[in-house]
Order: sequence, then C-alpha cells, then structure tokens
Amino acid sequence: MTRARDSDTVAVRKAAASVTRQISIATVALVVLIVIMAVIFVIWQSQPSELAEKQAPGEDKIYIDAGAVLVALAVIGVGAIVFAAVISFLIARRAVRPLGQALALQRAFVADASHELRTPLAVLDARLQLLQRRLTADDPSAATVAELRGDAAALIGIVSELLAAAGGEPDDGERAADAAADAASVVASLRLLAAERDVAIVFSPPSAVRVAMPTVGFRRCVTALVDNALAHTPDGGRVEVELAAIGDVVALTVSDHGPGIRGIAPERVFERFAHSDPVDADGLPRRRGFGIGLALVRDVAARNGGTVRVDHTGPDGTSFVLELPRA
Repeated sequence: MTRARDSDTVAVRKAAASVTRQISIATVALVVLIVIMAVIFVIWQSQPSELAEKQAPGEDKIYIDAGAVLVALAVIGVGAIVFAAVISFLIARRAVRPLGQALALQRAFVADASHELRTPLAVLDARLQLLQRRLTADDPSAATVAELRGDAAALIGIVSELLAAAGGEPDDGERAADAAADAASVVASLRLLAAERDVAIVFSPPSAVRVAMPTVGFRRCVTALVDNALAHTPDGGRVEVELAAIGDVVALTVSDHGPGIRGIAPERVFERFAHSDPVDADGLPRRRGFGIGLALVRDVAARNGGTVRVDHTGPDGTSFVLELPRA
C-alpha cells in the first residue's frame, strides 16, 4: 500500500502547489499594485510645487522623509507577500484535503472490488480446467474451451493488476515477457471485435523482444491501448501497432486515425475516468470516457520502470507510446 499512498500524496501535493501558486500570484499582484500606488502618491506629494504650496489659514501640514516612507512601504510589501504566501499554502492544504480522501476511497473501492472478483474468477477458471480435461484432443470444442481459459486467465490478470494499482502489491510472475508474442496474441484477440466494425489492426510483429515486466501486465497494457484506439476509430478505419527495441528500451506505439483528443489536455487522459468532449462522427462508438484502462497502463508502466505518453493527437488521429525497459 506504500506506493499507492505515495502516488496519492504526490497528486495531492501537486494540487496544493497549484492552488498555492495561483492564490499567491493573485495576492502578490494586488500587494504590488497597492505598494506602487502608495509610492507614486508619496513621490507626487514630495514634488517642489506641493512642498512650496502655501498653507490655508488654520491648516497644518506634516512633512515626512520620503526615503523613509519608501523603505517602509517596501518592507511592508515584502511582509505582506510572505504572509500571503503562507496563508495561501495553508488554505490550499485545507482545500485539497478532500481530494486526498477521495483518492483513498477510490483505491479502497477498487481494491475491495478486485478482492471480490478474484474468487468467482478462480472458480470459473477451475471449472473450465475440469471441462478441458474431460474433452479429447480431437473434440471440436477443445479449441474453444482453451480460448475461454485464456480469456479467464486474462480477466484474473486484470483483477490482479487493479489490485496492485490500488494497493501497491508487488507483481507476480516472471519479469521477462515476450513482447512480440504477447502483443501478437492480444492483437489477434481484438481483431474479433475490430471485424464487427470493419476496422483493420495492422501489426507486423518483430523478432523476439522481451520486456522486463510480467506477461500479464504487458498484455494488459497492450489490450488497453489497442482497445482505446478501436474505440476512437471510425468504422472502416485502421489501427496501427508498432513494436521496436531501441537500445535498452522497448517502445510500443499504438495509433488510430480518429478525430483526436478533444476537450481535455492530452496528459489528463491517464487520469481515472477522464472524459473528453463527444465527437459527432459516424462510425464511432458512443464512448466519451477513457475509463480506467489508460490509468491502469500508466500505473503498470510506472511500477515496472516504464512510461506512457500521448506522442501525437490531432484531426488525423492519436498515437500513444509505451516505453518499457528491455529484458
């Protein structure tokens, strides 16, 4: 749970720093404006014409040292700025405290839901395993049952990743996934969904390339990125998947030819349940949000020393790049 809490702490601190910065800038601008106006007034009152002005009967004038007044104003201004910064920091911390609580509740919910799903999925996998053992090798249903077991294993892996992302549990499994084979397997499975909308997934797997992360985690990342690309590709479109090893880094690039990310900053699509503006385009699924798929990719990549980013987005499409250490 330590890494999850650390991640939440970083998010809360960033939010607090942003609020503090905005309040401080506004306060400093106000203080500086007041000090400048006061200085201008003192300088104006110190003009010879003002000093030589004759006093009216019964009128008293008090003359002060303009230099001393300017120094005093400068000291007061600096003090006001420091005081404003401290107050802004305290206000910001109180303002973002509910954010930290919301993040903690969100992770607790994901962890609880993942724990609850683990048992029925394990039972499902066990029953499929029993069914698979009862079938003979030449049974026409054997291949389908094997695929169902693979799908059940993928679901169990997703739940494990959700639990790891929520609670910071360590990843299980060998940390040397065959990136080429796993990516090809995921693409082959998702082509079944793409075919329903006549969307082509273009992928030419390279020779064996291994990444330093568990197979389940890597397959989950590929699934989320390609599924997101399919969701933002019009009917009859194309999704391109590229896998390349560059030195000690393995880069997976997933590109679509949809309308691009709209109504939200590209870096925010990795936030849980981020939403973009709806797009009025034929052939696009009715899906505005990015769900937790991309957020999970970011968490999985970070836990394994990698990164994910939006490399390009625009009317011609969007490209995501996942970079992971090479095994």
